[in-house]
Amino acid sequence: MARIIAVANQKGGVGKTTTSINLAASLAVMEKRVLVVDCDPQANCSSGLGLDHESMPNNLYTTFFQPEEALEAVYETNTPYLSILPSTTDLVAIELELVDKMGREYYLQDVLTALEPRFDYIILDCPPSLGLITLNALCAAKELLVPLQCEFFALEGVVKLLQTFEQVRKRLNPGLNLLGVVLTMFDVRNRLSRQVKNEVRKCFPDHLFETVVPRNVRLSEAPSFGKSIIHYDVKSKGAESYLALAKEVVLRRPPRQ
Repeated sequence: MARIIAVANQKGGVGKTTTSINLAASLAVMEKRVLVVDCDPQANCSSGLGLDHESMPNNLYTTFFQPEEALEAVYETNTPYLSILPSTTDLVAIELELVDKMGREYYLQDVLTALEPRFDYIILDCPPSLGLITLNALCAAKELLVPLQCEFFALEGVVKLLQTFEQVRKRLNPGLNLLGVVLTMFDVRNRLSRQVKNEVRKCFPDHLFETVVPRNVRLSEAPSFGKSIIHYDVKSKGAESYLALAKEVVLRRPPRQ
């Protein structure tokens, strides 16, 4: 069965979508069957992988209430082994449409049930909030990966996210595990980056990935070409870091339930 990994942090601009796209592409290069599920109404993950998501007749929004049609909303990308279930701006309505539904936290889990046997990894790119869509992702996932920007304000946001994580584990999804925290936008020349790294290591001694993702111009450029960093500039520091992160993720197996 697939390893379902939610990439989440309610703070915007920390590298969630960049991590989702490039971790998925790196796993695909390793010939793992990977599905990216774009859970963000901004649909940056979809466009970042080269899809004209607004022209797609089926997407995550259309499958939320028709999970039996989920397979029709899965599209191949230009990368072998890598598929995507795209988002659309319509997804913003889900927060309102689910609010009075029974079992509203488990709609995404129903969508993934038919897809899980077809993939080795399912990466859930979450929106920058702790709303119902993110809650659905945490209830559907088996693991949580937290990208953390190297600044002190980002640490405050992670505390709130981990409180939500513990509540989800306790009440909704006891099978959810913390896969790890990955530092993004790291500048080795910046003393603040090093200080944040030390603080995070104190807070998460067993969950901080060895790989750090540097500030890298090529990483910023790649989405505008609809490509992952692996296919835009495989020799860049950004590509090297995400390939290294993928290796760590593969080796860091979740505990058996």
